Amino acid sequence: MTRPIILALPKGRILDEAATVFGRAGYDLSPVLGDSRRLVHECGPLRVLVLRSSDVATYVAHGAADVGVAGSDVLDEDGRDLFEPLDLAIGRCRMIVAERAEPAPLPGVAERGRWDELSDRAQAHLRVATKYPRTTRAYLQQKGITAEVIKLSGAIELGPLTGLCDRIVDITQTGETLRQNGLVEIDTVAQVSSRLVVNPARLKLDGDRLGVLIEALERVVR
Repeated sequence: MTRPIILALPKGRILDEAATVFGRAGYDLSPVLGDSRRLVHECGPLRVLVLRSSDVATYVAHGAADVGVAGSDVLDEDGRDLFEPLDLAIGRCRMIVAERAEPAPLPGVAERGRWDELSDRAQAHLRVATKYPRTTRAYLQQKGITAEVIKLSGAIELGPLTGLCDRIVDITQTGETLRQNGLVEIDTVAQVSSRLVVNPARLKLDGDRLGVLIEALERVVR
């Protein structure tokens, strides 16, 4: 018997959106939505693993899953060698830079929030907290900004409020959480969406079946 294609999906809101897209492409993932405690679901030709969003790319990269759905924020941060054939146009949000709405004035700043106008003295003391240190360092380098990057795993918005950092880099969909915590956006790092990712080795070994899956999804998305 041919083994199912192993698909890794992230928990939460993206799971529902991904199930809708796959359903329109002819793959019924309704069993995944019926029991939130199970982590492995048999869905016809697909065996679905339900994982933390940060783990999807890892499972695909190491061959524990053939394909997966992962956010571009996670993919850019991890920098793994995966084939990304399709932007599924789901899970849309933005990676942004934010600071306190009323920060203490920094010397050398002509206009609050304009990082390109920070003085050398201000830049030397700038601290940025984020879940995405690799992406944040690349962004700061592109902007020509010197800053200390602090990695956090949760409650990023708390950083500026406690004095841990001056600014944060995080993802947001509506900005409501930022506003509720007295923060304002000052720049956009990247637009974020969920991508279909494929293990390159599995694509060579099982290209026919994976190709059918990719083409079906592509027709739906485009």
